[in-house]
Amino acid sequence: MEEQVILVDVNDKPIGLMEKIEAHEKALLHRAFSVFIFNEKGELMLQQRAASKYHSPLLWTNTCCSHQRDGESNVEAGRRRLQEEMGFVTEVKEVFSFIYKAPFDNGLTEHELDHVMIGRYDDVPNINKEEVESYKWMTLENVKKDIAENPSIYTEWFKIIFDKSYEKLTHA
Repeated sequence: MEEQVILVDVNDKPIGLMEKIEAHEKALLHRAFSVFIFNEKGELMLQQRAASKYHSPLLWTNTCCSHQRDGESNVEAGRRRLQEEMGFVTEVKEVFSFIYKAPFDNGLTEHELDHVMIGRYDDVPNINKEEVESYKWMTLENVKKDIAENPSIYTEWFKIIFDKSYEKLTHA
């Protein structure tokens, strides 16, 4: 079954469904989410995308991100994708949303109304190797420094989201 995304207007009002790749080819605004999981030390869990991903393989990014399914709440989607990619479930809460646009070298463009969620987890994830190559914990300050020094090892959307959310995440 082809994965569909929820097309939205700038106020997050659904205006239709479209196959995911087509929406990315046409750079149409659609609903998405990004989950940031922190441990008790305040470190962020980053994931390295699997080598088999159709874009941004082996790049580092936030704990997980994806697209809501039709009829699924933001929190339900975040919890589902954490389980599918990272192999654990924890409570998440939405902290803010914003719109961004990030073109890729392969002709696809992320144009998303992104719902950013945070949660806590202090155990070892059971990563899905089809989705995730590896993971690591880093402080927000070290992530910020590493993005400045090594921007090419991070996904385009993570760099945008991290920049937009840094202050919100440090006070979350």
